Amino acid sequence: MAKKPISFMLNGRKVETLVEPRELLIHVIREQLNQTGSHIGCETSHCGACTVDLNGRSVKSCTVLAVQAEGGTVLTVEGLPKNGTLHPLQEAFTQEHGLQCGYCTPGMLVRAYRFLQENPNPTEEQIRFGMSGNLCRCTGYMNIVKAVQSAAKKMQAAGGK
Repeated sequence: MAKKPISFMLNGRKVETLVEPRELLIHVIREQLNQTGSHIGCETSHCGACTVDLNGRSVKSCTVLAVQAEGGTVLTVEGLPKNGTLHPLQEAFTQEHGLQCGYCTPGMLVRAYRFLQENPNPTEEQIRFGMSGNLCRCTGYMNIVKAVQSAAKKMQAAGGK
């Protein structure tokens, strides 16, 4: 199959690569562009370990074709820190013990980032619903919810950033 050139913004910088039309975004991000923070879990869109932000929406990159990112903007967990400073979500996940094994954490962080863009002052119930597409087998979600609540407060105090 002939490879097709695509280009898109990845974590704030333009990238160009060649992909097969059937290649999944998660594989291109990890294997060609060396952004290995997003994990491959179930490969059926059930777990959310591969969640990235594509054009302002949370997507499970194991079910998105790389060609669908053409001309778009992709944010992975590597794009959350700014100028060497952790994003408030990353700080909150650490402070609130929102991770254990860490496998789901990149997808959780990116989904929480988009969720807080959509709902900057969520209730616990809204957080649980908003994060429900991402599975964690370790924490029981209590500390993940606390981390999202904590980050929401910090982000509001900083003007939504």
